[in-house]
Amino acid sequence: MNYVDLIEKTLRECFEPDLLEILDESELHRGHAGFKEGKQTHFRVIISAKTFEEMSRISRERAIHKALGSGIMQNIHALSIKFK
Repeated sequence: MNYVDLIEKTLRECFEPDLLEILDESELHRGHAGFKEGKQTHFRVIISAKTFEEMSRISRERAIHKALGSGIMQNIHALSIKFK
């Protein structure tokens, strides 16, 4: 499964972002907790969307986690989110 594509598709559908970048940083975590050889485990999301303008940082992160759902969140180790 390509999690970059799945995360991008899900976030585009849910939030209609002005800016969205999904980076697979798994290889940068080689030797660290959660790293699995040949698997996508660590991601960075950079996102900007009107939906988030009135939300606190915690609410934004909760909204993204909820949108991605347990099917994605339970199968990756780390998700770093930067809001612009």
